[in-house]
Amino acid sequence: MKKRNILITGGGGFIGSHVVNHFSEKYPQDKIIIMDSQTYACDLSNIGYGCNPKRENGKNTLLLNPEFGDIRDSKSVELIFERHKITHVIHLAAESHVDNSISNPNIFVETNVNGTVNLLNACLKYWKKDNYENHRFHHVSTDEVYGSLELDSDTFTENTPYAPHSPYSASKASSDHFVRAYHDTYGLPVTISNCSNNYGPHQHTEKLIPKIISNLRDGKDIPVYGTGENIRDWLYVGDHVKAIDFILENGFAGYEK
Repeated sequence: MKKRNILITGGGGFIGSHVVNHFSEKYPQDKIIIMDSQTYACDLSNIGYGCNPKRENGKNTLLLNPEFGDIRDSKSVELIFERHKITHVIHLAAESHVDNSISNPNIFVETNVNGTVNLLNACLKYWKKDNYENHRFHHVSTDEVYGSLELDSDTFTENTPYAPHSPYSASKASSDHFVRAYHDTYGLPVTISNCSNNYGPHQHTEKLIPKIISNLRDGKDIPVYGTGENIRDWLYVGDHVKAIDFILENGFAGYEK
């Protein structure tokens, strides 16, 4: 396999750290570059080996660039592409807590929409000279862009109409549309996955399952959302990471079949 320089945005987050650990272990020939603005949801200790600014493990190189870590800064994004000759992007960086999006929707637009566009623009700038060959931009989205299901409804598919209900899901829907548009307009090789709720080790305690566990441990009441009748689909984070790996390796770009 040809060596890849893979940029993983949000690599210090819950899902991102699992992606970093998986790719570092499975593909030692690749260079893994983490980009993370280190918000409250970032915990670099979840990354294998600990996470020093530079780490040489004898097989591959893990580079963390906290001084250039914000996808909202287009110049920082371009600098990382230029310095590390990025060939692939796994884009996980996002504001993702629905309650936070209700209280401050602007930050979700800035990160989830503008940040995604900054990454797409960098891909165009640095990959066009190769006619986009041996490059791939994978965008990790959410099934919340499709809205909600009735109990007797069929499951979501890629053809389900978009119907976001919160500022968070609206911002992710918008980012999905930009990713698709950059494929249709510029020929950028992109893939998108829309996952359900993830759970697993190292998840932030603001999320439902860790919150319930921590409340039980501390003798606190278990929070009930709405009437308590809602049902969620759950996806183990390790299974999600394997799916991302498979899509990056085998997924069809855009609408190719």
